[in-house]
Amino acid sequence: MKKQHIMKKTTLVDSHCHLDFPDFEGEMDDIMARAANAGVGHMVTICTRITKFDAILAIAEQFENVFCTVGIHPHNAGDEPEVTPQRLIELAEHPKVVGLGETGLDFHYDNSPRDIQERSFRAHIGAARETGLPVIVHTRDADDDMVRILEEEYAKGAFPGLIHCFSSGQALAEKVLEIGFFLSFSGIVTFKNADDIRAVAATAPLERILVETDSPFLAPVPNRGKRNEPAFTALTAACVAGLRELDQESFDQATTDNFFRLFKKAEGLKAGAGG
Repeated sequence: MKKQHIMKKTTLVDSHCHLDFPDFEGEMDDIMARAANAGVGHMVTICTRITKFDAILAIAEQFENVFCTVGIHPHNAGDEPEVTPQRLIELAEHPKVVGLGETGLDFHYDNSPRDIQERSFRAHIGAARETGLPVIVHTRDADDDMVRILEEEYAKGAFPGLIHCFSSGQALAEKVLEIGFFLSFSGIVTFKNADDIRAVAATAPLERILVETDSPFLAPVPNRGKRNEPAFTALTAACVAGLRELDQESFDQATTDNFFRLFKKAEGLKAGAGG
């Protein structure tokens, strides 16, 4: 398929979306155009099943301003082939793969056995440690085990990463910031009952903050309940900038600088593409 290039308007990066999901089927050109018009210059389409990696990679190859990851979501850890660090490292050699995951723990739904979730999570961390690519972490109702695993693994050697769609409280934020992780905020930060998350978004170090959609899920207010898409990154960014009493341009530039500092491989691709 012919490669398409979308010129970015401003600086925002949607650091986490799922462009391979059927919600977007047949609409990719329109999705990209609306993102550009909203000032979203780059985005990362996230792998949740290693068996569907080829389809995710194809989207990243089609659009110059789209990066991708490789990994297995904790929901899917029980029915995907058990992955090794070596297999993840091999797949991550492709130039458009800039991160590992999403991976982690979800004890809210328990769609996969907890021991399998943990083994898969540790495999992704091992690959992150060896490659230097950030691990994209999903965590829900598993804060204690999340901290335990991160501390145990970090003791074996440092690795970069972030908690995506941050939806926990100050205690987890402080723990992961201590090991150098970043926090990525989604449309949840705009929800009426998200005071604890807004408190973290308002006080976390600016140099550790990213923004995302997690689209097609979690559309921010005023679009809550609708299908989310990368263009709506701008609404989440506006909310967090307001919480921090920062002008929009400065906040947008800071989160984009943070993204390319964490996702170093993406920085190289951006430079190679001429901006």
